[in-house]
Amino acid sequence: MSRQGNRAGDPRKVNGELFTLTYGALVAQLIKDYENDEQVNKQLDKMGYNMGVRLIEDFLARANTGRCNDFRETADVIAKVAFKMYLGLTPVVSNWSTTGDEFSLLLESNPLTEFVELPPGHANLNYSNLLCGALRGALEMVQMDVDVRFVQDILKGDNITEIRLKFIKRLEDAVPVGED
Repeated sequence: MSRQGNRAGDPRKVNGELFTLTYGALVAQLIKDYENDEQVNKQLDKMGYNMGVRLIEDFLARANTGRCNDFRETADVIAKVAFKMYLGLTPVVSNWSTTGDEFSLLLESNPLTEFVELPPGHANLNYSNLLCGALRGALEMVQMDVDVRFVQDILKGDNITEIRLKFIKRLEDAVPVGED
């Protein structure tokens, strides 16, 4: 008799593991293709940016969140809605600057790094830099210019993964040349 029903497991976990392994293969290929970690970091950021530009439409359609009034509200939506929706986790929003234009997302676990150890000689590799690019791209599509970077990473021996977001400026809606 067949036991296929018992082997299936949770499809979300299987999909998450497949994504994690596929992402790992992508990073491994980038390490082979580029000469140094900084170039790999740039490529991961660029890929993430392109994903974020496209994901924001899906997010806005599915999340039913209104327009955020300030950067604090934006931080809460990113942490409590977006990360939960796409990565299945809720980071802690912390370390606000006194001016309220900068905060950190603290991740106790990162699904992208579940089966990962940094290869020797790649101490400057920001393995999950795709996340920084995705955040930057998505926020740019809602007229927010931000700087996003890793401050701490569990893969580098830190106790937690910390992504720092700094608001730079509100972008103006641009009308293409020749259109009213």
